[in-house]
Amino acid sequence: MWRRTRLPALLALTLTLALGSVTASASTAADGSAAGGGLRDVVIVGNSADGTVSFIDAHTYENLGSLDVIPDLDEVLDGMDPIRRAAYEIVKQQAGGDKFVDDAHLSPDGATLYVSRGNLGDAAAYDFAGGRQLWRTHLDGFKADHAALSPDGRTFVVSAITAAKSQTLDTATGRITGAFPTGTYPHENIYSADGSLIYNMSIGITSLPKALNFLKGAKEVTVADARTLQVVRTYRFDHGVRPSVITPDGKTMYAQLSYLNGFIEYDLERGRTVRTVRMPFSEAGAQLKPDDYPQNSAHHGMAVNAAGDKLCMAGTIDDYTAIVSRPSLTTDGFVHYPEGSLPYWSVTGPDGRHCFVTLSNRDEVSVVDYTTAKEVARIEVGDFPQRERSGRLAQAALDGLSADR
Repeated sequence: MWRRTRLPALLALTLTLALGSVTASASTAADGSAAGGGLRDVVIVGNSADGTVSFIDAHTYENLGSLDVIPDLDEVLDGMDPIRRAAYEIVKQQAGGDKFVDDAHLSPDGATLYVSRGNLGDAAAYDFAGGRQLWRTHLDGFKADHAALSPDGRTFVVSAITAAKSQTLDTATGRITGAFPTGTYPHENIYSADGSLIYNMSIGITSLPKALNFLKGAKEVTVADARTLQVVRTYRFDHGVRPSVITPDGKTMYAQLSYLNGFIEYDLERGRTVRTVRMPFSEAGAQLKPDDYPQNSAHHGMAVNAAGDKLCMAGTIDDYTAIVSRPSLTTDGFVHYPEGSLPYWSVTGPDGRHCFVTLSNRDEVSVVDYTTAKEVARIEVGDFPQRERSGRLAQAALDGLSADR
């Protein structure tokens, strides 16, 4: 049985200064909420069309409120030169409208939010204590895509999708500190478990039809040294590499690919696909042509539980979440949603036992139990939620967030 949670009224965005003094060593209650002003386990959700980031209590599933991350929208648009403004309009059209929040991460101390701002082609940082934008940095090209935060919180890695590179930013200043080349249209960035490597997955030019796959460019996984940004290995694929999970030992990758209604198991040591798992189509999904898949994705969203023995798959065109056991790669069960819900991303919550899945067209997040493969909660968020990340935030900051509804 799932329950719906919703904030009843719009609150003022006046975040308290007390957050700046909170540290990660503060005590935490047994349910994961902050005790005595400490850090609170949350899942943050980027509401792409709204330009806001929602904060969900990772244990009670309450929507705690949201932060506006495009307060400078008019200033940014007015400051674009004619070429960049034309590119913005093209990207907006190809994306099916404004997509302002592509990715977002919380700093380890819970005091700062870093955002990759999609169609604006930049990255920005927000200080919760002062309720202000700390910095904004234009990336190369015209669109900012998936991002990753280094384990020490000092480096923000963002895909500059039209420039075919991943760029690194100093989180303290927003200064671009380096870059490494990728395949065509770099997408997801993932740090290895020990933080020594960065994996970038490229998807190729999504606006071209499947019949012109040979013109989409290099679809690959690029592996770079996290310190030097030197490329140490590249894996080539026939189709774009979508959301992926890499095992802590760095030997195996599970990945969704463009047009594949399922996922692959890939041996990173030998550089080959070991197994291809095809998931069932829904009735509506089976009727779609590959060129009708959203941004070439049949399935888009993958996460792994803390034990490492369950995968959570977002069946984007099939309107379900599937829980899959490993190493057998057998399906434990499905959570089905109304047609057109568009499950579009998956992340494991801080407890390691629940998967949070965005339902982009319903402005909701579905919480699925890894053990039972059942939905335990449904949470309303902002307009067109996409990327989610786990993090910790100070209790003192929450009262100042604005409601999504």
